[in-house]
Amino acid sequence: MSLPLLPVTPARPNSARRTVLARRIRLLVAATIGYNLIEAVVAISAGAAADSTALIGFGLDSIIEVSSAAAVAWQFAGHDPEAREKTALRIIALSFFALAAYVSVESARALLGGSEAAHSTIGLMLAALSLAIMPGLSYAQRRAGGELGSRTAVADSKQTLLCTYLSAVLLVGLGLNSVLGWSWADPIAALVIAAVALKEGRDAWRGETCCAPAPAGEASACTGRCCTPANQTT
Repeated sequence: MSLPLLPVTPARPNSARRTVLARRIRLLVAATIGYNLIEAVVAISAGAAADSTALIGFGLDSIIEVSSAAAVAWQFAGHDPEAREKTALRIIALSFFALAAYVSVESARALLGGSEAAHSTIGLMLAALSLAIMPGLSYAQRRAGGELGSRTAVADSKQTLLCTYLSAVLLVGLGLNSVLGWSWADPIAALVIAAVALKEGRDAWRGETCCAPAPAGEASACTGRCCTPANQTT
């Protein structure tokens, strides 16, 4: 006779592990802020030179990413990060909404007859570089934030992942415009990104980005792609 399997409930990380995870998140946030500041300057400058709304929008997204990462840095700079979580989460949500609004307006303007962008080698190189770097940063922060049970860290990792999507859109848009002259490709794809940003902003505002690890003896309700194996029941 086989006995029913009992769920194995993960315990919260101990104090030493939480300290390590918090330090790791601070380092990842610092790296995200540093890279995005450079990315913003390069993208906006290249976009202005090529008259590219996609590149300028990408640069503004980098500034929004900095504001999101700064919100997480502010949260973990305090003695009690959990007490600051709700405020930081709202800041991240608002940055998603701002990004969705800007991309939607600029995409509509481009589709209705805005100026056509010129070829930008710098823009193509920047998009390819970001596409290579951002997924790793997002994964590392999402994993650390999931184990720590930090909604803000996971929400910020989604912001970084969204930057990856925008990098892909920018690369395809600039590529198709340069090679085939399809100026409509970038704004159409950008509208999809705007929809994703709106959803992520809504989830962040509601605090649905991830769940905290359950206390010992209690079942975990953690589900979805944001949760790491350490957060899930088996």
